Amino acid sequence: MAAPSHRLTAPLGLNLKRVDERIGVVKLQRKKISHSYGVKVQASSSTMPFASPQLLLRRSRSASKQEQFFPRCTPRNSGPQSHDSPPKRDTGIANEKDWGINLQNENVNESGTNEDGSTWYRKSGEDIGDNGYRCRWTRMGGQSHDGTSEWKETWWEKSDWTGYKELGAEKSGKNAEGDSWLETWQEVLHQDEWSNLARIERSAQKQAKSGTENAGWYENWSEKYDAKGWTEKGAHKYGRLNEQSWWEKWGEQYDGRGSVLKWTDKWAETELGTKWGDKWEEKFFGGIGSRQGETWHASPSSERWSRTWGEEHFGNGKVHKFGKSTTGESWDMVVDEATYYEDEPHYGWADVVGDSSQLFSIQPREQPRGVYPNIDFGSSVPPDDESPPTR
Repeated sequence: MAAPSHRLTAPLGLNLKRVDERIGVVKLQRKKISHSYGVKVQASSSTMPFASPQLLLRRSRSASKQEQFFPRCTPRNSGPQSHDSPPKRDTGIANEKDWGINLQNENVNESGTNEDGSTWYRKSGEDIGDNGYRCRWTRMGGQSHDGTSEWKETWWEKSDWTGYKELGAEKSGKNAEGDSWLETWQEVLHQDEWSNLARIERSAQKQAKSGTENAGWYENWSEKYDAKGWTEKGAHKYGRLNEQSWWEKWGEQYDGRGSVLKWTDKWAETELGTKWGDKWEEKFFGGIGSRQGETWHASPSSERWSRTWGEEHFGNGKVHKFGKSTTGESWDMVVDEATYYEDEPHYGWADVVGDSSQLFSIQPREQPRGVYPNIDFGSSVPPDDESPPTR
């Protein structure tokens, strides 16, 4: 899986120099940032559990088996030591310090054979392009003597004269039993072309597949932040273990001024046709907002049961609660109840800046006096096979 190709994302003449200069100030201020906007979040207890006990048991067994997909392939001699291992489920987006990215300062092209007959290779280089584009990259990998197990790893950093900076990695592998996996990670610093605000975006994709049974899983995580506190996070997950499959999507949006939107939708099914799921959503601002959700179940014969519920929070200590189900139950009442919700993320702009020192430290090419980048919002031509993955 290739990383996306390089493109410019900032307007002419603008860069992130002031952001770089203020990194130290932001780090010093991280511990001083207050998290007291007034009201704090508490998850709604109105929704019902998602998975049946049988599915939870199967998922637990699946997770433990997938986490043991295979021992890492690690050369024993002077070749590169793989930092790779099968990704774990539900771990989100790791910080850059956990990826151990260490790019070579010079071009390298070497390979070798270990005592056990396994082979390894390591390559590194630098690509130069228009508008000050520079990409430094390192690729390494290896395989067993019979080729049944192998690992690959690529690291890269990119920059240009608009202030764009990118740090990324990709890991993949397989073992003799046929288990395979792929994991990519990327963090980007750029200037928004509409607001001119500095933005940081992080993403991770993870997947693994069993070679011995019909089992596997996939995750796509994303996080976006800007310097005024706007934050967006989300994930999409899928898994399968033989005759059962399950999905989950969730998202969070914070506007930096106290408004928040959160939602979750998850469901599962069996090959026999049984399906069940649960979803909810909440919107709040200044203590006023709403929550709503649905829990449902469908049988192979298309019989369907569902329970829907809702809450209206008026900001004065009164909450209107209502709901109904297909079995005839219903409720509609106003109660005295405190409203709790999160109006800012537990991990925001100051946190991601403090954890992105390697991203900020990327050094762009020197920009000649009077030379400005051409703005091209199209995709660049992918490099040849010896170049790093394109974004």
